[in-house]
Amino acid sequence: MEKIMEENSNAIIMGQGVNDFKGIFGTTQGLQEKFGDNRVFDVPLAEEATTGVGIGASLNGLYPIQTHIRADFSLVCMNQIINLASKYRYMFGGIFEVPMLIRLVVGRSWGQGAQHSQSLQSTFSHFPGLTVILPSHPDTILSSYLYAAEKYMNPVISIEHRLMYDLGFAKGVYATKSNPLHSSYIVREGNDVTIVATSIMVLETLRAAEHLSKSAGISCEVIDIHSASHPQRELIIESIRKTKKLIIADTSWKAYGVGAEVCRWVLEKDPTLLIAPAKTIGMAPAPCPTAKSLEDLYYPNLFTLSDDIANIVTGNSNHGIPLPDEKSMADVYKKFKGPF
Repeated sequence: MEKIMEENSNAIIMGQGVNDFKGIFGTTQGLQEKFGDNRVFDVPLAEEATTGVGIGASLNGLYPIQTHIRADFSLVCMNQIINLASKYRYMFGGIFEVPMLIRLVVGRSWGQGAQHSQSLQSTFSHFPGLTVILPSHPDTILSSYLYAAEKYMNPVISIEHRLMYDLGFAKGVYATKSNPLHSSYIVREGNDVTIVATSIMVLETLRAAEHLSKSAGISCEVIDIHSASHPQRELIIESIRKTKKLIIADTSWKAYGVGAEVCRWVLEKDPTLLIAPAKTIGMAPAPCPTAKSLEDLYYPNLFTLSDDIANIVTGNSNHGIPLPDEKSMADVYKKFKGPF
């Protein structure tokens, strides 16, 4: 974002807490001091109104980067995002364009509860005109943000998992692609099963794949779908042709979700690709509980993910493969440091 602000004097950052001393989990720290409060500024608790301001700013030549510190808050803005931002270019024959970046932070880790924990990628991906990404690595943040601001003339929604903000992964996993907003990535090659994952589930899948490789010699091919709205379908299809087995691990509910969509176009492309039923992994089909002990049961974890992979690869629920006993992602990635 700093590079975007330096290179584009029309770029602005707006959102609740962007000028807070903690800077949206550290992501906007120091930017108001560097670029001034006319370019980096806090907004009232009026999400629909401020999103409308962002759309108006975009239509008038600015590039707004708008942050909702909880993805759930974007539900208040659905009229602005769905009926206006996503449709302007189409409705006016390309005369009007709405380039903007909307960052949505996904809850989880210390008892976010039912109204602060929803991952809405399938909701937004349903609507033509929106591009939805779920970055899981610093390289995809860098490439996607810069491409969106410099070359892409449409609204982009970036869904970012708060557990990952403190992680410092080494670069080099992701090759730069011509359009990172419409890209997916093979992040681990394998032969026994294709695992398509979103957001932090990419990291969980990589950990499960490493465990199963060491404990049972299972070879997992892991694909970071990255773009929920515009995945590289052929890349995923080619992987399934090789492994013949498919698991989709998502950060949201399974019903009508990313997993269902992947299964849809796999079946439409070639229903003979799979030699075993596909498996989808996601949140329990209920609102998220607030108590951390219940929250840990609500989300899939390293144990359940490894068990599901072992089941589908061996074709046996009594596979006997030793499984990790870890029960909570929150104890691995990030401890509670306060609401902002």
